[in-house]
Formats: sequence, structure tokens, C-alpha cells
Amino acid sequence: MDSVAFQYLPQAEIKAYQEQCLVETLAYVNERSPFYRRRFAEAGIDVSSIRRLEDLVRLPVTTKEDLQRHNEDFLCVPRTEILDYVTTSGTLGEPVTFADTRHDLDRLALSEYLSYEICGCRPDDVIQLMATNDRCFMAGQACLLGSFRLGSAIVRVGNGIPELQWNMIRRLRPTVCVCVPSFILKLIDYARAQGIDYRNCSLRRAFCVGETVRTDTHELNLLGRKIHDLWPELSLHVNYASTEMQSSFMECEHQCGSHHKPDLTIVEFLDDDNRPVGPDEPGEITITTLGVEGMPVVRFKTGDVCRHFEDPCACGRHSLRVGPIIGRKGQMIKFKGTALYPAALYDILDNVPEVTNYIVEVYTNAIGTDGIRILVGAGESADEGFEKRLKDLFRSKVRVAPDIVFAPAELIARKQMPPTSRKLIKFIDYRGETFA
Repeated sequence: MDSVAFQYLPQAEIKAYQEQCLVETLAYVNERSPFYRRRFAEAGIDVSSIRRLEDLVRLPVTTKEDLQRHNEDFLCVPRTEILDYVTTSGTLGEPVTFADTRHDLDRLALSEYLSYEICGCRPDDVIQLMATNDRCFMAGQACLLGSFRLGSAIVRVGNGIPELQWNMIRRLRPTVCVCVPSFILKLIDYARAQGIDYRNCSLRRAFCVGETVRTDTHELNLLGRKIHDLWPELSLHVNYASTEMQSSFMECEHQCGSHHKPDLTIVEFLDDDNRPVGPDEPGEITITTLGVEGMPVVRFKTGDVCRHFEDPCACGRHSLRVGPIIGRKGQMIKFKGTALYPAALYDILDNVPEVTNYIVEVYTNAIGTDGIRILVGAGESADEGFEKRLKDLFRSKVRVAPDIVFAPAELIARKQMPPTSRKLIKFIDYRGETFA
């Protein structure tokens, strides 16, 4: 099947194909996965009776805790068939290991080839990878394999080091960069300091991972607007992925939500009772993988909450689309009667020029409720007047003001990227520990 053409099929044909794959997937995991064989038996489920997407609600969900506690029981193939091991980032707990067969790596290459195709990349593009491709990180591997399948050249610089990034941009003239969007601001800062005419460089498209640049209404958020105002020639495309789904969602050139790849996963959006929600309601992204050999998952709850869109996209694809991640289930904060996610705080801080860097800390205070403390690196701006201005800004945007603690930007930078980390840390959850 042509995976590109598949996205343009009528919804009824997409659903029929997914249901055929669902039957095959359930039979496969029931036979080969110790975890699912045991889980289905305990629930008294005859998987052969699950034949339609609507039947999925009869199956139990899979959680991150299941993967952490029973990691090896998800493996469906002999270890001799494994070619690559990857791990999750451990955002909400201990990292989990996933094992890929040759077929799974081909599937991963297909997924990211589709991502490049969806956002408008072509074989004659040169892609600069500004994300890590080591430390058992699936995303970097996926971007590399996808570029091979697309037929484009790739420049594997890795994350950070603006000087090296610009050196490669000057020498090899990449047209696309894969990066965390906030890093683009660092590229701009370096370019300005060095007199580099960045707006007229070869880069024309950014494949954005790890952060969003858009709101639920498809408009640029504070971070996105800041990048666009400084570099309007750079087209921003949001990618959403998780290691467990072994695939991703990608924003097309119309930039109105990230497209699902329906031949690779079945996606549900669930409430707290594991029931489907409509497009107008926030729901937890829940994935059933299709065509995975090594470690498939069924109804895996990612922890990521978003809205989704089912209306037609101007690009002509009939796949549904996901909006920006509102937050992670385990990271919701109840602060002074207001429920919020760290992303709402990031959006404010990223738009304050005097803030060099920051870490949001949440803890259990002396009366047993959530407290928020933000470590802010702000250099010479760090005084009482700036603290008051920050707090007033928080009150105007999210109705509450967290505690602000100024610290040297160098110290915060070390906390953000410890030696064992492959992602920038902006949030630390100390709940369960009591601070005076």
C-alpha cells in the first residue's frame, strides 16, 4: 500500500483498513506478548470478538506504569531478532526500553519519511539534524532513517552548539532543520552577535520537535510569534511523537494541526474514565500500534492531553489532526485553586526577553497542597522590580503568581541538562517531599 496516497482515501476506507490491522494486531499480541496474553485472560476477553474500532473500549488500557513494571513481558520476538534498543526519556518516571526488529526500523523510516513528505520536504532538500542521535534516543534515529528513505542528504550535527550549527549551515547550505523550536532563538542570538545574515541563509523550513509553536486555534503561540517576528522566512512545522507509538504526527504546509498516519497507529482520545471524547474536549492521546513486531502496544495512554480536529484539511488528507499538547496528565498542578500545566508557564517565560533560562519546580507545601517555585536566570535584570513585573505577568495570564527565585543562569543551565539527560529539563516535580 502507498502510505502517502493512503492518507487521501475516504474516511470509510481508512477505517476499514485499520479494523483489518486491529484484528491482526490483537491476534499477534495475544499469541506472542506475555503481558497482553495475561492481561486479556485476566479480563476474560476473547480478542477475536474485537473487530471494529468501536470495540476498543472493551479492552483495558496500557499505562506507563505497566511498561515500567513489566517491560520485558511486552517483547514479542526472540532477542536474536532485535537490531536496536531505544529508551523513553523518562519524563514521568523511570525510562522504559523498547526493542526494534529490522521490520520495525523499516516502519520507523517510513513514519519519518511521511513526516518529511507531509511538511513539504523533497529529495533535493538537505536536512540538518539539531537533535541528538545517541543515548538510545528514538527521535534522532527516526529522522535519520526517514531522510534516507526520502532520499535527502542529512547533516548530523546533534543538539546545541550554535557556532557549529552555523558553520555547517554556511558550508553545506541545508534547507531544513530538525530542532527544538526554542533553540532557534539561540541560533538567532548567535547570528546577531556574529553579524550573520540569518534571514538570507539557506534554511527555509523547521521540523519542530519537543515543543509546540501553535495554539488550539492554529495561531502561533508566544514562542512561535517570537520566532516568526525575528525570522519570518522560516516555516515552522510541529511534530508530535512518543517512543511508545514508534511513529509520529506531523503538521502539513497549511499548519492547522499535526496529521495522524492512520496506517501506522490507531489513535483514541480518552477522558479520565477511559471513554472517548469529542474534538471539542481535551483527551489523553491513546495509541494502538499497527505493524510493530518487537514491542507493540494496545490502547497505550501516552499521558499527553490535547484536542483533536476531524474537519477536512486544505491539503486534502483525510487523516485526523492533533493540536498542541495542553499538558501531561502527571504534571497537572492545582495551585491556589487554579488547575494548570507547566506549558502555560513556559509560554509566558519564553516571551520575556530578560529571562535567560528557567526551571519550574512544583512541590508539596507545609499545608499539603501544590506550590510552584520558578528558578529564573536573568542576569542584571534580577531585582525586586523585575520580580514584581514577572508576578504581575503571571497573574494577568494564568490568574496566579508562583514564587520567583533568581539564580545564576550557568547554574540553571547545568540543572537543565545534567550529564545523563538527552532533553532540556524545564520541569521538576518534588511533590511528596515537604518544603518549609
